[in-house]
Amino acid sequence: MDSVSETHDPGGGTAATALEWFVDPVLAVTDGVITFANEAARTEFDLQEDALPREPGPVFDSHWERIETALTETTVGTARHVSLETAEYDVRIHRGETGATIAFERLGEQEPPASDRTVKDRAINEAPVGITISDPDRDDNPLVYVNEAYEEITGYSYEDVVGRNCRLLQGEESDPEAIAEMRRGIGEERPVTVELVNYRKDGTAFWNEVTIAPVRNGDGETTHYVGFQNDVTPRKEAELELERRTEELEYILERVQGLIQDVTDVVAGSTSRSELEAAVCERIATEEAYDGAWIGERDPATERIEVRERAGVPVDGPSIGDDHPAVEALDTHAVAVDGDGDTTHASFPLRYNGIDYGVLTVCTDRDRPIDDRESVILSALARAVASGVNARETSRTLATDAVVAVDIELTDPAFAAVALSAATDARLEYRRSVHRTGDGTASLFTAEGASGEELRAAAADLSGVSLEVLVEHEGSCLIELTDEDDPVGWLSDRGVRTQTIESEDGSARLSLEIPRSANVRSVIEAIEDRYAGTDVVSFRQRESEGRSRHEFASRLEASLTDRQFTALQRAYLAGYFEWPRPTTGEELAQTMDVSRPTFHEHLRGAEAKLCRAFFGDD
Repeated sequence: MDSVSETHDPGGGTAATALEWFVDPVLAVTDGVITFANEAARTEFDLQEDALPREPGPVFDSHWERIETALTETTVGTARHVSLETAEYDVRIHRGETGATIAFERLGEQEPPASDRTVKDRAINEAPVGITISDPDRDDNPLVYVNEAYEEITGYSYEDVVGRNCRLLQGEESDPEAIAEMRRGIGEERPVTVELVNYRKDGTAFWNEVTIAPVRNGDGETTHYVGFQNDVTPRKEAELELERRTEELEYILERVQGLIQDVTDVVAGSTSRSELEAAVCERIATEEAYDGAWIGERDPATERIEVRERAGVPVDGPSIGDDHPAVEALDTHAVAVDGDGDTTHASFPLRYNGIDYGVLTVCTDRDRPIDDRESVILSALARAVASGVNARETSRTLATDAVVAVDIELTDPAFAAVALSAATDARLEYRRSVHRTGDGTASLFTAEGASGEELRAAAADLSGVSLEVLVEHEGSCLIELTDEDDPVGWLSDRGVRTQTIESEDGSARLSLEIPRSANVRSVIEAIEDRYAGTDVVSFRQRESEGRSRHEFASRLEASLTDRQFTALQRAYLAGYFEWPRPTTGEELAQTMDVSRPTFHEHLRGAEAKLCRAFFGDD
């Protein structure tokens, strides 16, 4: 019996008459109610023929729940055996599209053996993935079975989908190529797996991994198709997001690659800070993704940010109030992004070696925010600009006399000269820094009031400090001091020229020159952060005309070889040109690890160049 309509013949048809002859009870159930009962069933369950249809629950008592479950699990067009675990009956269910026939089979004294088919059916119904079975022999290959997981995934009940084609899950965003691939698989009677967007009963979309495979009988003929549905929405969304982010990153890298290269070329090729800043702003403004850019710095007098260079922004410049992200970027030394409703402003601090050189602000359309990856790239660009500004400001130190002269005192023992003067009662005076091949930079000091042995012993107690006594004569030493921290080099990297260092009694006084165009406050703050107990004694602006002594010395030094410069410097600082000479050429040669004739050759070469600098025509 395939369906209730085929089984129940209220007009006294052949099917109903045949069922009346059954000695075992037989009932038909349609839409959840009993619509037919043969004579054996009416007698067994005390039913009146004129009282049908009737709710089945009270008729079967505790057995109805088990029977109802089997009704749901039975595939359309198939039969299922159900044990009621009683001494009288088992049940055989024949399932149709609109109903089912329930036949009660009397048991003998032996309980029927467990059915392997029943175990497999139960496993399919309780599987954690959606499972469907369709019948290709029926019109439009309709579904004849769905399990509970399918109902949970799709929101459709058994009654909603049985008798309908599986395409009911498809919708607007379902991939036509995936649908075509499933059709090809069914047409060729082969397994096929696709991923596509499907829609639940409530209209919500989800990503469905669908596998369809033919089910063949003993003769190899396809009788059904089994389908497996797996909701892979989280995994698919993660994959799509990764693809989107990868494409976006590739787009950003492609777009900014030329920008970074051009800005790097500007940093390397510009001859002044203004030229560098103007070129950077112009290059950013030509980028399609940005409206423009500007570079500004904080005025130490007004504490407000003044625009130095701009491109692509209004002539009067953006409004730079206290709530502008440029202020936050300078205060926090970090990227700051905000918008005014029309434009997004992303500000990047121009900071190098602890010195602030201003802020770079990139402006873009409000609808296209600057994400984290782009921010990282622009931050690197800002650091390159700051490095270029630092190089220009450092070079200005030697080329200009328009400087701010600053005297500071510090007592931090991390400063090697302070520690040495405190440990030995020596008075140290800085003479010059020297570059040592392969060993970095060292500083020459004259020291009075302590012997070379005392100075060496004191330096041995200092971490990262080495001391070599070059010349010692009548209570005075010329020492070469190497410090891993190299304060003179650290200051030079920030555009600061060290004029003098005098240290005694655990305190040092430094006279420094900072280009007037530099951010003097930022430099002083960096020194205060580095050395505890820093006290600014005085500020003086100094400006002179004509060629400076430092420029002359720099040009002369550039003409000397390293050996000539070292020989001339050590001879002068050791008093070699005084009379009587406190040291000999042989002693100075030993400090350079060369022979006496070689030392004199380097010294004579340096003296000749010095004379040409004074008396020559250049």
